[in-house]
Amino acid sequence: MADKIKFIIPGKPEYMTMVRLSIGSVADLAGFNLDEVEDIKTAVGEACKMITCHGYEGWAEEYTLECFVEEGSMEILVTDTSTSHLVEKQGRMCADCPNEGDLGIFVIRTLMTQVELINNPEGKKTIKMVKRK
Repeated sequence: MADKIKFIIPGKPEYMTMVRLSIGSVADLAGFNLDEVEDIKTAVGEACKMITCHGYEGWAEEYTLECFVEEGSMEILVTDTSTSHLVEKQGRMCADCPNEGDLGIFVIRTLMTQVELINNPEGKKTIKMVKRK
């Protein structure tokens, strides 16, 4: 049976470091080697950045990260759960990310075993990633 870990994260970009460190710790506990842990941390960082952006004027209010750990694998879902995009962006607006073909998705696909983009019925997006040893 898989262990389930769930984070509810404010959409502010400054929390992405905490998410990367936390998921790295989970990956290490799951038995992944140092290179695999770094791959997972990088992929999750990209997914969090993409899922909170969505091309709005502001960052998503909050998002969730769910991690399912089993012998030899991790499944990670990053989902926009916000009701608004209020946190003001300092930089240029994206054009409705994440989408197939985006550089961030390419990076995630390169580092993870399996990647799926899911459009939820509520119009929210989820990036599902799987890493196997």
